[in-house]
Amino acid sequence: MLRSTSLRLAAIYTAGFAVAVALLGVVTVVATRTALAEQFDTRIRTEMAAVKVDYSEGGLAHILEEIDERRNNPGELSFGVEGAHGELIKGPLDRLHPPLGWSTLRRGDHTLRVFAQTLPDGSHLILGEDMARMGAVETSIQHAFILAFALVMVLGAAGGFALSRAVARRLQAISGTAQAIIDGDLGRRIPVAGGDDDLARMAQTINRMLDRITGLMDSLRHVSSDIAHDLRTPLNRLRQRLEQSLRRASEPEHRAQIEGALRDVDAILVTFAAILRIAEVEAGARRAAFRPIDLTQLAHGVADDFAPAAEDAGQTLAPVPAPAAHIIGDPDLITQMTVNLVENAIRHTPAGSAIRVEVLAAADAVSLVVSDNGPGVPEAERERLFDRFHRLERSRSSAGSGLGLALVAAIARLHRAEVQLSDSGRGLRVTVRFPAT
Repeated sequence: MLRSTSLRLAAIYTAGFAVAVALLGVVTVVATRTALAEQFDTRIRTEMAAVKVDYSEGGLAHILEEIDERRNNPGELSFGVEGAHGELIKGPLDRLHPPLGWSTLRRGDHTLRVFAQTLPDGSHLILGEDMARMGAVETSIQHAFILAFALVMVLGAAGGFALSRAVARRLQAISGTAQAIIDGDLGRRIPVAGGDDDLARMAQTINRMLDRITGLMDSLRHVSSDIAHDLRTPLNRLRQRLEQSLRRASEPEHRAQIEGALRDVDAILVTFAAILRIAEVEAGARRAAFRPIDLTQLAHGVADDFAPAAEDAGQTLAPVPAPAAHIIGDPDLITQMTVNLVENAIRHTPAGSAIRVEVLAAADAVSLVVSDNGPGVPEAERERLFDRFHRLERSRSSAGSGLGLALVAAIARLHRAEVQLSDSGRGLRVTVRFPAT
């Protein structure tokens, strides 16, 4: 889940929305503060104009009476009158001595917005508004936006997690289908969930693509199999005629030519047999023969069988002692795989080379390793060794069809095993890693 793209996107969108809410809160607080300040100033100006009208009607005495009447009214402005020399005449705004015009003054724990103006008799009229009300409004707005920010984070996290799980389940279905197809189950298709969203449409498109690919692969496999089947019968008849001709031939030159033709026909038949074998393995028909196998015993048996052939070639072939290691698979196919790897090592290493066959068991895997100290394989060529008919020797003058390792790869895929090629110090190391039982 932590590596989920949808979860990361949800987290990014949640963070972006939270930042937007925070910016909106800052802008709202600033705008509210400005609006309240303008409202306070407007109220003070309005009151100042009204007081000046009272002064024109009744003089200073009338203003002092108005101050006494308004003092006990809640929400009224604070008034004050000072003499021309700063002495207090009336009002609670004493000892402030504000300058003429607008000013902001501290009075105990309160901050006042004050406006002072000179009256015609030389006294100073002072009007003030306590800004605590502005602070209370700002605090309420801040608390509201903090709550909104917390709700956005909680809802965004919950929604992102739920969205990520929903998307992850559907992507897991796609990934599981792809892995099953990689493992050889070409009939698997992505389940299409209800609805007509983008993931459902993508699943339908991928399924149609898989149907098309499967059809093409089946056609290609059938063509290969049909060619091999159709040509094997006339080749067998050709071989029989060559054998009859060989028995009747008396001249050594004719016998040598017929024997060469027989070897070529046998090589073609072996190639066709390998093609049919690969097609059979890739079709997955051999899974029914799977059973527990002691891979150590099987590998050591193949090594013992091929030890004389390696000795004839001037090489040494020895199995490495190891305890029993069990896997699930087709014994015939695993034997064929091991034979191909050992034959490949014998064929492509010079005299004096040492070939090792060993089985390594771990908690999660059992590995079959065939290594040698021959010339090795260039790193750029290693992956192509598993392609059909690919051979390092471009002239193709030596025996072989280039299908041995292709069959190894097909058998490995059938058993959900991994084949790795690496350096063994001086030569090539082939590792087939089977999942542990």
